[in-house]
Amino acid sequence: MVRNQFSSLIQAAAFGAIVVAGGASCGAQNSGFSLDMHANSHVTAKDIGLPVYPGATPWKDKDNDSAANLGFALNAFHFTLLAASYASTDSPARVLDYYRKPLSRYGEVLECYKGKPVGALTATHSGLTCSSTKGGNIEVNGNGNSSKDHELRAGTPLRFRIVGISDAQDGKTRFGLVYLELPKDSDSKD
Repeated sequence: MVRNQFSSLIQAAAFGAIVVAGGASCGAQNSGFSLDMHANSHVTAKDIGLPVYPGATPWKDKDNDSAANLGFALNAFHFTLLAASYASTDSPARVLDYYRKPLSRYGEVLECYKGKPVGALTATHSGLTCSSTKGGNIEVNGNGNSSKDHELRAGTPLRFRIVGISDAQDGKTRFGLVYLELPKDSDSKD
């Protein structure tokens, strides 16, 4: 479910932020050493670089916020996560179709289902895949598949956007919008 995927990702990143920063936003600079960290729940679809689906409302369950903005930078090492959850009364297919065009601004749109590519496109020209292995970039819930649900992805292996959609339940389609900026590997071309 999208809620579980994003919640796990957000909780893991938040835990890391709390351990390193003691739960507060911080910054430090001293003779070549630079540390910056932030964590808050003020994120909109616009911050992620995508529009809000028409008629969708922010979705929050009793245990988790509907949005997260997490960032960590230590010298040249950078990690950014922006995530927002929404709900709509429209079908999952309709929500997916809506996001294809806005995502295309960031490159080829890759469709994934349960961590596997859907259709002929299995990797974008930039190297973005549905896989959680090296080069696929993200593993959610430690299951080896990037998603248990349906996703659209666009961007590069180190900077990409995801629209993750769960099957409709209780007459609502829940979906999440995510922007991820991952640290460069020393052998990375991005």
